[in-house]
Amino acid sequence: MTDYEVTETLDVKGQNCPMPVVKTKQSVDSLDAGDALEVLATDPGSVSDLGGWAETTPGVELIDQQEGADVYTHYVRVTE
Repeated sequence: MTDYEVTETLDVKGQNCPMPVVKTKQSVDSLDAGDALEVLATDPGSVSDLGGWAETTPGVELIDQQEGADVYTHYVRVTE
């Protein structure tokens, strides 16, 4: 069970670095504090890329990452 509810889903499947991070930032900018964004990506590099981006970006928090067979799912919460 998760302690967050997804507010919006962003599909960046088929896009490679840096687009998953660029599109995630654009989506996060339109969300309110407390909202959670689900990001669906096929680029294996998105795991480290989104993690690094969230660590260095004020106002966002990476709350979960899940690796599926073909899709990597990331959950980012807006904190401020």
